[in-house]
Amino acid sequence: MTTRIDQILAHIDALYDELENEIAQRREAFRYRLDKGRVRFEAEARRVQRDARIGLATFLVRAPLWHILTAPFIYALIVPFVLLDAFVTVYQAVCFRAYGIPRVRRGDHIRIDRQHLAYLNAVQKLNCMFCGYCNGLLSYVTEIASRTEAFWCPIKHAARVRAPHARYPQFLDYGDAEGFQAGLEAAREAIRKPD
Repeated sequence: MTTRIDQILAHIDALYDELENEIAQRREAFRYRLDKGRVRFEAEARRVQRDARIGLATFLVRAPLWHILTAPFIYALIVPFVLLDAFVTVYQAVCFRAYGIPRVRRGDHIRIDRQHLAYLNAVQKLNCMFCGYCNGLLSYVTEIASRTEAFWCPIKHAARVRAPHARYPQFLDYGDAEGFQAGLEAAREAIRKPD
């Protein structure tokens, strides 16, 4: 039986496919393609990008003082992020194997590729690498946490959750005591299936 939630999720999946198609069309407009995971720009597109780059000295002179003064606070976050990465990776290597949950691939979440854009200077490239790693890591951690939650406690919250992970709509209804045990077992079986 297809529920209204299933119908909405199918519609969301269709919208994601539509979004991906739109992004693919934009690739053509900016004259690049993905070749075995690597970005390949046409020669003319690379030239246009190099011409648009603001030199490092000009970039630093134009930078607002607060941007420069707060940069060490931003970059200091690399320490807890790397520790989080290490701990979560070890956690899933041990626990997911024990629970029979398929492991999350880091490479599906952490994308560091913006440094190949010729219109970025060295500082902008470093910033983009930092953000690509940190935001990708948070996506990776969220996926690991969502699989853990789906295994141990797949129950919706009583109040609305802003931007929940993709598994959340399939969780058991809050307050459904009669359906909990059977639902928990079904959720565990579902999360153990390979993606």
